[in-house]
Amino acid sequence: MLAVEVVFWLSLAALVWTHAGYPLVAWVLARVAPRRRRSGDWTPSVAVIVAAHNEEASIARRVENLLELDYPRDKLELVVASDASTDRTEEIAASLGARVVRNPRGGKVAAQDRAVRETESEVVAFSDANATWAPDALRKLVASLADPDVGYVCGQLRLEPANGASKEGVYWRYELALRDAESRLGSVTGGNGAIYALRRADYVEVDPRFGHDLALPYLMVQRGRRAVYEPAALAFEKPTPTNETEYRRKVRMFEHCWLILLRGRMLRRLGPVYAVEIVSHRVLRYGSGLLHLALLGASIALASHGSLYVAALAAQLALLVAAAAGVGIARYYVLVSWATVVALWNYLRRGVPATWQAAEGTR
Repeated sequence: MLAVEVVFWLSLAALVWTHAGYPLVAWVLARVAPRRRRSGDWTPSVAVIVAAHNEEASIARRVENLLELDYPRDKLELVVASDASTDRTEEIAASLGARVVRNPRGGKVAAQDRAVRETESEVVAFSDANATWAPDALRKLVASLADPDVGYVCGQLRLEPANGASKEGVYWRYELALRDAESRLGSVTGGNGAIYALRRADYVEVDPRFGHDLALPYLMVQRGRRAVYEPAALAFEKPTPTNETEYRRKVRMFEHCWLILLRGRMLRRLGPVYAVEIVSHRVLRYGSGLLHLALLGASIALASHGSLYVAALAAQLALLVAAAAGVGIARYYVLVSWATVVALWNYLRRGVPATWQAAEGTR
C-alpha cells in the first residue's frame, strides 16, 4: 500500500498548496519583498481593439463606452476586428466611428493579430465586446507601460452583481488578490480578455488556439519583460448566471489552457520565482481535477488502514454531497474542478478549435 499512500499524500499536498498554501506565501512575500515598478502620466498613441463575432446586441454599447474614455482623442483609434460576423456588427461599429477590420472566420486571436498588423500605434489595447471600461481605465492601464521593463499590463475586471446563482464572483475576488500578489513579486501568470495592453514592440503572435490571457504573460517573462496587473484600470462584465453555465464556459477555457500547458513550452527560460508561480498557480490548478480523482481513489483504498484516511474520505464525500444538494460554493468548486478533467479529455480526443462563441448570459 506504500504506493497508494504516496499518491494520497502527494495529491493532498498539491491541492492544499495550489489553493491555499501558495496564495498565502505569495501574499506574504509580495509585502515583504515587492518588486517596484515605475509609472507615469504617459499618453502614447493607442489602438483599442475589440474582437467580435456576431455582437450586434452589444457592439454599439461597447464602442460608445470607448468613445467616452478620458484619453486624448487624437491619440486613440478604436478598431473592431470582426471575425466574419454575419449580423449587423460591422455596420453598427462603422456607423459609430470605429474602424472595422473584417477577417475570415478564424477565431479571436487571428482577428486580433490582423488588427494589430493594420494599425501603427505605440500601444495596442484589447477588450471584449461585452465589457465596459471606466472613463480613466485606459490612462491607468498605459501608465504601467511607462516602465521600460513592462511589456504587458492587465486591468481589474469586476463582475457585476449576479442575478443568478453563479459563484464565479467569489472565486474571481480570490483570483484577483492572488494576481495582485504575483504582480508585486514580478509578473502575473495570467491576464483577462476584458482589459489589457502591450507595447506594440512586445506584441507576440501566438497559435490562434492559445488565447492571450495565459500565453502573453509567460511569453513576456521568457523575453525578459514583465507582465503586471493594474487594479486601478477598471473594466466591468456580467458573470455567467448559474454555476452550470460557468461550468460550460470553464470547459471551453480549460481546453485552451491544456493546449498551452502541453504544447506552449511555458516552462522554458523562467527564473526560479516565476517558475514556482507557474507550476503552483497554473500547472497544479489545471490539474486539480485529476488530483482530486487520485485523492478520492487513494482514500477509498486506504479507508481500512486508519482513521485519518476515513476522515479524508468523509470530507470528500461531504463536499460531493453538498455540491449535489446545490450548496453554492461547493457546487461551483466541484463543477470547476471536474471541468478541468472534461477539458483535458476533449483536448486529447478532438483537439481545440480556434473559434469561440459568447458565454451564455453575459451579454
